[in-house]
Amino acid sequence: MKKLISALLISLLFFTVSAAPFEVYGKKTSSVNRAVSNDCALELKMLQRKLWIDHVLWTRNFIVSDLAELNDKDAVTQRLLKNQDDIADSIRPYYGEDAGNNLSRLLREHIMIASQVVAAAKTGDKSAFDKHNKLWYANADMISEFLSSANPNWSSSDLRDMLYKHLSLLTDQVTARLNMDFKSDIDAYDKGEDHMIMFADTLSTGIIEQFPDKFKKDGCRRP
Repeated sequence: MKKLISALLISLLFFTVSAAPFEVYGKKTSSVNRAVSNDCALELKMLQRKLWIDHVLWTRNFIVSDLAELNDKDAVTQRLLKNQDDIADSIRPYYGEDAGNNLSRLLREHIMIASQVVAAAKTGDKSAFDKHNKLWYANADMISEFLSSANPNWSSSDLRDMLYKHLSLLTDQVTARLNMDFKSDIDAYDKGEDHMIMFADTLSTGIIEQFPDKFKKDGCRRP
């Protein structure tokens, strides 16, 4: 009997998660809630969440390795850059090779500028920090503009605000670690992870709404 009850609870939990509506920058969309009931939509949602969780995870690993001058810094950097290519690959089936290449370039720039921001913060070079931080936010502008130009469901201003928040939370992590305030560092990471899951859901929702024929419950077509 206990095994039967446990199985029923697990099934109920899976149904609840599968049926949950996407969160799109603080609002629910019932149309996407209906779309997410099929495998293709769920796969897209889970793929985007994994990719963007990996983004904040490997960025954090880079921050830790760089500030502590660990021997794994180069390996971590390469894994982080691979994540940018993986994110770009995830949009190629919908927007083509050129779009994927452009997004990969912009995201790699995001990481390379981040490394310069961390280096400036580490040495206390305020002039260099301000310079690279300005470039970092300009890069966020370019990413949001590029994505919004590809999909009318992605608001450039909303994406920009979300990417700015992402940069702010990363800066909070760097500052907290430099001050050895590890609780604040962990809090900033947790907030950043939650934030990027929301960002991932925004992207998934936009793709599903732009290409509804690929996500029909009775005609699911994987790109």
